[in-house]
Amino acid sequence: MSTATRKITLAGCVALGTGVMIGAGIFALTGQVAELAGDWFPVAFVVGAVATGLSAYAYARYASVNPSSGGIAMLLKDAYGPGVVAGSFSLFMYVSMVIAESLLARTFGTYLLRPFGLQDSAVLVPALGILAIASAATINLVGNRLVEGTALATAVLKIAGIALLAIAGLIGGLASGLDSRVEGAAEPPGALSLIAAVGLCVLAYKGFTTITNHGDDVRTPERNLARSIGISIAICAVIYLLISLAVGSSIGAAGAVDARDYALAESAEPLFGAWGVGITVAVAVVATLSGLFASLYSVSRLLGMLQHMRRAPRLPSRVPHQPLLITAGLAMLVTAFLDLSRIAALGVFLYLSMDIAVQWGVARRLRTKIAATPWVPILVIGLDAAILIAFATIKIPTDPLTVIVALVVAATIVIAQGLVVRHVRRSEHEQNADRGS
Repeated sequence: MSTATRKITLAGCVALGTGVMIGAGIFALTGQVAELAGDWFPVAFVVGAVATGLSAYAYARYASVNPSSGGIAMLLKDAYGPGVVAGSFSLFMYVSMVIAESLLARTFGTYLLRPFGLQDSAVLVPALGILAIASAATINLVGNRLVEGTALATAVLKIAGIALLAIAGLIGGLASGLDSRVEGAAEPPGALSLIAAVGLCVLAYKGFTTITNHGDDVRTPERNLARSIGISIAICAVIYLLISLAVGSSIGAAGAVDARDYALAESAEPLFGAWGVGITVAVAVVATLSGLFASLYSVSRLLGMLQHMRRAPRLPSRVPHQPLLITAGLAMLVTAFLDLSRIAALGVFLYLSMDIAVQWGVARRLRTKIAATPWVPILVIGLDAAILIAFATIKIPTDPLTVIVALVVAATIVIAQGLVVRHVRRSEHEQNADRGS
């Protein structure tokens, strides 16, 4: 088999992207978004899609010109040089991706336990999540052909399943008059809450960034990377809108908030009974598992590049498959100790901070090199800043611990990168001195 035939196709790349996005984003975050946006939560998902589409422009332009397994890490290095800034924000991205894997894993456990009434178990939910991560890591050890095949098969299944559930839910809700819940809805939420809700929605779409880490593995990446990013976001935008409308017509925002981590399963019950819950759980399990397969593949590629750049730690050389094992291990730790709400909040803080750095790097340093239009990343920086400020304003009084943890994680990464860069430069200086003597 030639190298070209072993590479991932456009369809496979889209499947990997949607595999990461259509998972925890819609299954677990719907209730959290509804809590902030009220009955306007479908609007929040639409605005999130627009913001994500604008943000994706910078990634797509760079990935098309410089396709590599490093993706975002290479972009930041090109924009800021091999120093503390590039290393820190690359690790912001890496950690946010690990957090996204934990979100998928926790969602898997929550939905799998829903038919048994154990979806709130503090032991079984993380235990099943850890088992899901271990299974996804095992699949990834086999190689990218199995990952692509798995992603393609499950992508078709879950997209079709979710779309059918959403359409059936909308038709059933309208036919039975359940949409009256929305007609009697409370007044619109404040602008601050709605903007903060968009932050969670952006997190639901952020899986598109994993596509940029497939540059070395994709056929004709200069064309297919940008295409797969655009197609993945478009597919997810349609699916998310359909689902949010179906949830709104079935149980309304109040019902979604009450169900919170398993809102989709709850919304299926009034219309379809136990069968609807069972089908929703089955689709959720497939979606989250396939998301883990795709995410672990992509994120381990990013860590491998960071290790190659001497910006991330290594295990002893005798340990094989280090990027995959480290990534899976970290995701298991987050899954064990943080609930879905805090995992999502950490992801928002780290991802949006990293995205601002990426957009600024493209606008100021790389726009000529990759032929990018500068006003798009500048606009995205304004949107990201507004969302971050709104989200932090909401979280500081309601969940200060999560804000503190986010600040500690960010500070630890920056300080560690400063020490690493100093060590690397000292080593290079000593090697140059030895050569000159």
